[in-house]
Amino acid sequence: MSRALEMTRAQKAAAILVAMGKPSASKLLKFFKQEELKALVEGARLLRTISQADLEKIVAEFEAEFAEGAGLMDSSDQMDTILNETLSPEEMNALMGVDQPMAAENGPPPVWPDVEKADPARIAAFLTEEHPQTAALVLSKLSPGSAANVLLVLDRDVRSEVVKRMMSMATIPEVATGIIEDQLRTRLLSESATRDTSAGQIRVASVLNEMDKDKLDEVMQELEHSGATDVQALRARLFAFEDIVQLTQKARVALFDSISTELVTLALRNAPPALTEAVLSSIGARARRMIESELGQSSDSINAADITRARKAIAAGAIRMAREGVFELPSAESAAA
Repeated sequence: MSRALEMTRAQKAAAILVAMGKPSASKLLKFFKQEELKALVEGARLLRTISQADLEKIVAEFEAEFAEGAGLMDSSDQMDTILNETLSPEEMNALMGVDQPMAAENGPPPVWPDVEKADPARIAAFLTEEHPQTAALVLSKLSPGSAANVLLVLDRDVRSEVVKRMMSMATIPEVATGIIEDQLRTRLLSESATRDTSAGQIRVASVLNEMDKDKLDEVMQELEHSGATDVQALRARLFAFEDIVQLTQKARVALFDSISTELVTLALRNAPPALTEAVLSSIGARARRMIESELGQSSDSINAADITRARKAIAAGAIRMAREGVFELPSAESAAA
């Protein structure tokens, strides 16, 4: 059955306003009565995905002409944005009656502590599907550390837009926050209510990635022999400097594109020939000649700890780029296979 037939008049009106866009919708909202505005907000709160076909039926029902039709996602967020930019916070609070003392007492418990416990990658995936303004509001409600972890996982373009909106964000009416909290409960936290071991895997992987390659392999073998669960999922999060030989040429070029020749030279000290060649074949000819010249000199005065730190820094860069979707780690590809 078409969703358009199941929608109330208030929901259809909210859908039309969202489709019109903020400039036109904002002008129309000034002509609505308070009761009508409240009905629109309540309708938008329950509004979910609207397909292209359903939107066209709604537009036809209102006998309006649109140059372009588009399916609508998260219409409650967009409707709320239109209201926020049209009405003052005081008007929004008065409209929804959020200033009543009993409202907070009778409402559900705060959602933000539970959101912070969720896997940053899960939160990032949720926010990527939302409007950047919604993502900015969510991150502004999290602790700085939790928000930073989510930002690191977001796509670069999305991250830039979200940060810009966080910087310019004004006071958000409680009703807007309430709408987003409801979505977080139903669409994010309800999914994570099942057993989710990803957070534990991330913690263990961060520890194991600090180990030398031989020690890391030894621990993983012990885990496999002990019958530990999710070993493959854990392995997909691991990466050591020595694993660079397993990366594709394209991935190696992307990795070393932003790494200084000094750091690469230090990391390649005493490295096996195959590993050295894999790295040098991924950088420009001029940089390669410089590094080879440096490697040809004695390394007796170089501290082994400095070499280890350089290798871990490069490995950490590979892990970060994999999280950003630039390439996949070889361990992740093996786990998927």
